[in-house]
Amino acid sequence: MTQLADRWGVNPAYFWMWDKWPERPVEIDDNGVVHVYGHAECVQVYGDPKTYSSNVEALLLGEADEGESLSDGALSAADPPKHTKMRKIVSRAFTPKMVADLEPQITKITHELLDAAEGKDGLELVEDLAYPMPVIVIADMLGVPHSDRNLFKRWVDQIVTAAGEVTVETAGLQRDDADVAAAMGQVPELMDYLRQHVVERRRKPQDDLLTKLVEAEIEGEHLSESAIVNFARELLVAGHLTTSATIGNMLLCLDAHPQQMARLRADPGLAPGVVEETLRFLSPLAGSVRATVADTELAGVKVPARSLVRLWLGAANRDERQFAQPHVFDPDRDPNPQLGFGRGIHFCIGAPLARLEGRVGVNVLLERFPKLRTDPASRPEFMDLEDVLGVSKLPMLTT
Repeated sequence: MTQLADRWGVNPAYFWMWDKWPERPVEIDDNGVVHVYGHAECVQVYGDPKTYSSNVEALLLGEADEGESLSDGALSAADPPKHTKMRKIVSRAFTPKMVADLEPQITKITHELLDAAEGKDGLELVEDLAYPMPVIVIADMLGVPHSDRNLFKRWVDQIVTAAGEVTVETAGLQRDDADVAAAMGQVPELMDYLRQHVVERRRKPQDDLLTKLVEAEIEGEHLSESAIVNFARELLVAGHLTTSATIGNMLLCLDAHPQQMARLRADPGLAPGVVEETLRFLSPLAGSVRATVADTELAGVKVPARSLVRLWLGAANRDERQFAQPHVFDPDRDPNPQLGFGRGIHFCIGAPLARLEGRVGVNVLLERFPKLRTDPASRPEFMDLEDVLGVSKLPMLTT
């Protein structure tokens, strides 16, 4: 593994990629931040939302009320009972069948993007496929023009830049409010853009996800405009970032394991296992955060109330107590309880879509390019984000 991390130029901060492991599964640093590295301990945190709140911003940054939070309506930042009700309503619109029915469209989009990239000496995987494909898919789902994807890219780049500069630990320390908002995915132009489309759907319903979100209800209660906008924003930003990273990471893993790539070429039905093992072996979502509501104890470590808790999912996915030979890339691993989509009430609602896009993307790539491989003269470049381990550039040769 160390050889791969060195070849790829992985940041040493992702210590699990360098075959390193902390002395204990839970540690508290000098700033009082609780770092959770163990798989069982991460699962315990995910399973106790009453103690470990997802509304980190409100709890640690002093927001007066969850409803006034910068992340109002965002599923990822909501706690029960608000989260429970909102997720039920969203689930009525964002159904497994809706996602499954997207496969022909995702395949078509993938081929069109690769058609546009033909004639080059090679592929820049992120620019040519891994970035635009999930953006177009999500835009189509929401019912907004995917021709606006350059706008989306500008907004997402702004969010990524801010997120690289503003962490949860520093967000309250003499930071410009606009920077903090952007780091949390709140770019005014993006929010206004989505809000205009929501207003339009109320006036003129269409056959798209935004309309379904507007119309969905439980016990007579609809989602607020803010909740719809924030869910759409999460799906657009977080959904495409993690899917893009997953596609890039899959190609890195397969290129480093040519026998597994050859097996997948011969049998595209193996793709789901490759997706799952990539999510474990080279976890795109490297970390997640929670905040403690009350004093508690985790793995024998006393954790005070109002502590920031960092779940290092990339490390948990290499926990030898859970995974046999954790540093081996094994798409046949079964079971594979990887934490790439979280766990518990906040298990990623977009997981079926991400899995489908990853499966379709990798199979189309291998079908179209029998000699696809990384460019030994150009190392991959990784996103400058603390909690995301994924490529921002991945040059590949096709001939």
